[in-house]
Amino acid sequence: MTYTGFLVVGVLADHLGTSRVVAGLLLGAVFARFPWISQGRPRIVGVLPQAVRRPLFVGLLALCLLRFLLLGETLPALCTGFTMAFLLGYPWLRKTLFGRLSSVFAFAPGRNAPASVDDNVIEGEFRERKE
Repeated sequence: MTYTGFLVVGVLADHLGTSRVVAGLLLGAVFARFPWISQGRPRIVGVLPQAVRRPLFVGLLALCLLRFLLLGETLPALCTGFTMAFLLGYPWLRKTLFGRLSSVFAFAPGRNAPASVDDNVIEGEFRERKE
């Protein structure tokens, strides 16, 4: 992943006609996230909206992958393709793995199993009236 970041900065520097340092600073400024306190709660605020970050980074990776494939560079293309596949598949992988692992560790010996919650049950209180 670090090598892919090095490659992305290099390709961006080449396309912009600047040095790697300037391209790295530009990417750092665009993808920066800062702590912010709003309404008494800490939050993380970024320059880009959260919905735009992942598609923009996948677009940068696709640009790099296309460039490496056109130049016939195999290793950089493989690394960039792997990183792009990981970035696209990570949300599904996290949901799948942690969903299965949480069910395994919920019944581990020595731990109290949480009370089961059924989302289909509606709880309510009923009182009888005396007539």
